[in-house]
Amino acid sequence: MTDNRRPLKIRDQRIMTRFAAWLSQRSVTPNQISVLSVLFALAGAAALVCSGQQLGNERSLWLIIAALCIQLRLLCNLFDGMVAMEGGKQTPAGELFNDVPDRIADPLLIVACGFAVPGFESAQWLAWLGALLAVMTAYVRVLGVSLGLPADFRGPLAKQQRMAVLTGACVLSAFDPLWHQPGLILWISLIIIAVGSGLTVVRRLVGAYLRLQRRGIE
Repeated sequence: MTDNRRPLKIRDQRIMTRFAAWLSQRSVTPNQISVLSVLFALAGAAALVCSGQQLGNERSLWLIIAALCIQLRLLCNLFDGMVAMEGGKQTPAGELFNDVPDRIADPLLIVACGFAVPGFESAQWLAWLGALLAVMTAYVRVLGVSLGLPADFRGPLAKQQRMAVLTGACVLSAFDPLWHQPGLILWISLIIIAVGSGLTVVRRLVGAYLRLQRRGIE
């Protein structure tokens, strides 16, 4: 499992290791943290949908809530693995809880973003395309592992980068009233997510193909 773990520099920060150690000493399981990540994603998605039905300060508030929920979801993704590995709380079903919630959370947030920009007709299909490609990035990675290849977490738009784009877009869009272009930044973020995720899928597929070809030659 450690060989297929996403490399994250934040995992080595002292505050993160201390909090993970604190969680490990409590009656908190990695699987519970994984499920909590989906609940935060659901709350973030709801906030995005609500932002698309509001104007002015109310819209800005919902967008900030969405950004906060996205980051809390990512923190759950970080701590479930740390509590499992460093805290010695691995379970036989841990891999399911480690991967499946992400496949739920990503599409929830990206599709909901399409509802946050009702003024752009292409937002809905961009959101669904981005969500599909986001799931495909993980599918290609897991497929490669099932074929005996090392996990490929390359971007340019892996999970962390996708959520960073979405978080940044939510925060910037909270200031939409200042430049009178409501929804423009979120719409651009959907294009970035769709294009970047597509490139990520292609890059991982090509990488898997080349590794399999080399293994066949050897």
